[in-house]
Amino acid sequence: MSRMSELTHIAFIGFGEAGGILGAALAAKGVRVSMFDLRRDALRDKARAANVRVADTLQGALDGAQLIVSAVTADADLEVAQAAARCIRREQVYLDINSVSPATKQHAQACIEGAGAQYVEAAVMAPVPPYGLAAPMLLGGASAAQLASQLNELGFHARAVAEKVGVASAAKMCRSVMIKGIEALTVECLRAARHYDAESIVLESLAETFGRMRGDAGVPGYLVSRVAEHGRRRAAEMREVSQTLREAGITPFMSDASARLQDGVVDAMEAGGIHYGTLPTPFDWRSFFDVLPDPDKND
Repeated sequence: MSRMSELTHIAFIGFGEAGGILGAALAAKGVRVSMFDLRRDALRDKARAANVRVADTLQGALDGAQLIVSAVTADADLEVAQAAARCIRREQVYLDINSVSPATKQHAQACIEGAGAQYVEAAVMAPVPPYGLAAPMLLGGASAAQLASQLNELGFHARAVAEKVGVASAAKMCRSVMIKGIEALTVECLRAARHYDAESIVLESLAETFGRMRGDAGVPGYLVSRVAEHGRRRAAEMREVSQTLREAGITPFMSDASARLQDGVVDAMEAGGIHYGTLPTPFDWRSFFDVLPDPDKND
């Protein structure tokens, strides 16, 4: 792909929800789009309605494409990269938009770059529906900046964040710890609150707490410091929370895990000879994590 080349032919490996939406949107903009999917027979009508060419072989889909987009399930990511590497050409760019770990992306990178082509990872930071091409994407890889510019010309919302593959995926995975964790915590919290007829009180209190936190850059440090300073007591409190949920007939998955994490941080501090009272002030959560031993290695 030359430095300023326009993307006129894009191939999709996988034409499910994400691939189908993006492929159809690109075809509507006049881009030549081809696709290969193991379920291609069931997807032919969908592809034809979107003016997307259905290829009967992977090689047939990739032929002539400047950009190859891997949009498959997470468990197929590496297998697809290996298959693509057997027929990819040096001038082609492989964009991996699948939600997998940084190590998996790096293994896929090795396959594609081992074949002489260019690999770019993408972390899609919002659901493709309803955003479509405008779903924010973080790109990583040696060609990420160039590709981001080319994609944005087509209506994407892409941003290169690193030349090293793995950083963008790590950002998405780490964010998911929080977002999916909040979702799970919300289910556990409100299910119990509803059982005890306490949901209005709980929601009012949460709204006040989160309202104070909004826009406060010191929130991460504050939250981590509470664990570092009061983890043992908080763990004991969370075990009482777990008991409260059990009495309501609710399995306290998240509450039990919170107690284990709180205890684990204190255990790691003790193993590393770290005492909260001797830590520098103001508390620096980055420096704290840099010296905190792995709790799983304390045995």
